[in-house]
Amino acid sequence: MTLRSPQILVDLLKSHSVVEFNDIRAALGGASPATVFRYLRQVPYRSSYNYNGRFYTLHEPSRYDHLGLFRHGDIFFSRDGTLKLTVRRVIWESEAGMTQRELQELLHVRVQSFLKALVEEKEIGRERIEGIYHYLHTQLEIQRAQLQHRFSLITEAKEKQAALDDKVIIRVLLTLIRYPGAKSEEVVRHLRGFSPPIILSQVNAVFTRYNIGEKGGPTIF
Repeated sequence: MTLRSPQILVDLLKSHSVVEFNDIRAALGGASPATVFRYLRQVPYRSSYNYNGRFYTLHEPSRYDHLGLFRHGDIFFSRDGTLKLTVRRVIWESEAGMTQRELQELLHVRVQSFLKALVEEKEIGRERIEGIYHYLHTQLEIQRAQLQHRFSLITEAKEKQAALDDKVIIRVLLTLIRYPGAKSEEVVRHLRGFSPPIILSQVNAVFTRYNIGEKGGPTIF
């Protein structure tokens, strides 16, 4: 009979970056799910916030990046323990608030339902700016600072007009791959949600640089 103790799970989690529930059960000698969770409550661990919490890892503060995330391949863990708490913290810590698209790109999962719940519970604020919802801290002083920073970013983007960087070019070209034959105005609509926004003059500049839409011009498809 396997001698069970929380240390068995600590040793398992230390020796493997990521384990599954059946690995934990096996380490405890085929224990029942209820017994497994009883022992898990006695050790520092986190379950993945994607894959429906299927994976487990040891909770060590040093392993998380500056965003409080730990990644193993396409499996993600958060120091907060749950995705909802992670979404709230990231918004609270952001300099300019966050859009839904920004959060999804950052966390690699859909967050719409969590944003809706957090707004309803008054755990985060929300402000519509140029047709896009921006999610903010609840404290008014911090919220004002976030909004000020966001408006500065938007103003800077507009002032640059057709100024291009690699990120803008890549996003425009990827949109054209996804929507072949899209006009520049359509590309702008498909790219709504990015902040700072990608504006029409930038898209037109990409079209001009690569002769997109011109007869005889090169194709990226």
